[in-house]
Formats: sequence, C-alpha cells, structure tokens
Amino acid sequence: MTKTVERPAAAVRVRPVKAPSPAGDRRRRRLTDQLRAYGFLLGGLVCFALFSWYPAIRAVVIAFQKYTPGSDPEWVGTANFTRVLNDPEFGAAWRNTLTFTLLALLIGFAIPFVLALVLNELRHAKAFFRVVVYLPVMIPPVVSALLWKWFYDPGAGLANEALRFLHLPTSNWSNGADTALVSLVVVATWANMGGTVLIYLAALQSIPGELYEAAELDGANLLQRIRHVTVPQTRFVILMLMLLQIIATMQVFTEPFVITGGGPENATVTVLYLIYKYAFLYNDFGGACALSVMLLALLGLFSAGYLRLTRSGEEAA
Repeated sequence: MTKTVERPAAAVRVRPVKAPSPAGDRRRRRLTDQLRAYGFLLGGLVCFALFSWYPAIRAVVIAFQKYTPGSDPEWVGTANFTRVLNDPEFGAAWRNTLTFTLLALLIGFAIPFVLALVLNELRHAKAFFRVVVYLPVMIPPVVSALLWKWFYDPGAGLANEALRFLHLPTSNWSNGADTALVSLVVVATWANMGGTVLIYLAALQSIPGELYEAAELDGANLLQRIRHVTVPQTRFVILMLMLLQIIATMQVFTEPFVITGGGPENATVTVLYLIYKYAFLYNDFGGACALSVMLLALLGLFSAGYLRLTRSGEEAA
C-alpha cells in the first residue's frame, strides 16, 4: 500500500489593505459639500443673472443707443447723455433727490435708533410693541402711499381735520411746493423704519450688560452710557445702515409717483421718477438708461468712498 505524503499547502501571501488617507477623505468630502452647495445656489444664480445682472448690463448698452421696443437699436454714442444733461428737469430731479436724502438722514435715521433704545428698555409687552413698530413694513408700499395721500388731503384729510379740531392753522402738506418734499420724507420714514428698528434692537441686545454696569459704577448718566457704551458697540451696524439708507433714499420713487406725481411745480421730481418719465411717458429708453447709468455710477463711487473711509477710520481707532 502506497503511503500518500501530503505536502503542506503553499503559504498564501496576503497583501495588506492600504487604509484610506484621512486628508483625501476630507478633501473629497469638502468637494462634495461644495458641489451640493453650488447646486442649491444654482437656482438663485440663474434668477439673479436673468432678472438683475442681464438687465443692468443691457441698460448700459442701451444708454449708448437710440432704442425703441420693437425696432432695431441704433448706436448714437453719448447723445443720450448730452440730451439728458440739457433737460431742464435734470437739475431739479437731482436737487430734489439729494434734498430728500439729506432730510431722510436728519429725520429718519435718528428716530429708529431712539425707538430701539426705548424698546430695549421695556420690561413688559415687548413683543406687542415690536409688532406695532414693524407693522408699516408689512403694508404694501402703494397702499401705504395711498393712505398717506388721503391723510394729507388739504380738504377732508385727517391731518387738517386734526389741526382744525385743535384750532390750529391748516397746511397744504403734499400739495404745497414748500412742504411736499418734507411730507414725503415723513411717509418714507414711517413706512420703512420697522426693519431698521429691529436690526438696532438686535444689536443693542448683543451688548454685554457688564459694560453698562461698569459705566454706572463710574457715575455715568443715561446720555453718557449711550455715548460711551451703546454707540461704540453698535458703530458697525450704524455705519452699514446709514450706507443702505442713503442708497435707498437716492432711489425714492413710490412716494412721489403715487402721492404727488412729481408736483407741485416739479418740487418732488426725483431721479428715479424722471427715469420713469423718460421710459414710459416719453418712450425714450436710451435717455432713461443714460440717466440710470449716471445714478449707478454716483452710487457706486459713493459706496466705494464711504466703505474706504469707514474702514480707514476703524483701522485708525
């Protein structure tokens, strides 16, 4: 009987599995997260490109063309700018716009800050008063302007009725050349200050209470605490809101369009209202775009200079 000799099985060489690199995993995960984020942003980017960026670029092009909807545009160079500059309403529109912006800063910039200070000190019914302050923002701008147009009516308007009840002299309000622009500033301040008040209120509530306690121990009164604690701690918010308010008030349109129609005697014609007249009353889209480019250039230069000055001021501080 033949004896079978079993040979030992050949040793199997097992190659060690290389562990994945943690750095490679993090890089791959970061790339996946970025692609997912850009995917979510794609819809917003498309909307901005179609309804914001493209119209802005198209307006710059039309500013150098003679353009009427339905006809082929004709290149005219700077003729639109020359015609707009020679328009008698051009100077009045810029003067009214700058005056409106200045009055809005004097009247409408301090009031939201004061209201935020008052709301921040309340101990009861905070939510109710926040809703009351923010309520005008929720009213559509045209509806708000129509309400104020009735309020300013020199005949049966609520403003003059209240003055008659108090045996005080009445006013023409939005129908008077001397009072129309101030009346529109009041409307714009009332309609838009709610959001500003809430932003200020959020900034005030982020100030550490220890700073106020230290100021009180040093003998600071209310005005000194506001000056030396509140204003420095909310300086960045104040500067940014001031920039946004100036840009917004330079583009005022709804109030003069609905309440005064640019009158009386062109006392409330603003730059944006003049753009509207060029485009939809004169059918001069080239002139309207030329005026829009001027406004864009001015606001761009102002914003760049403002941010540069505020940044250099912060670095110096």
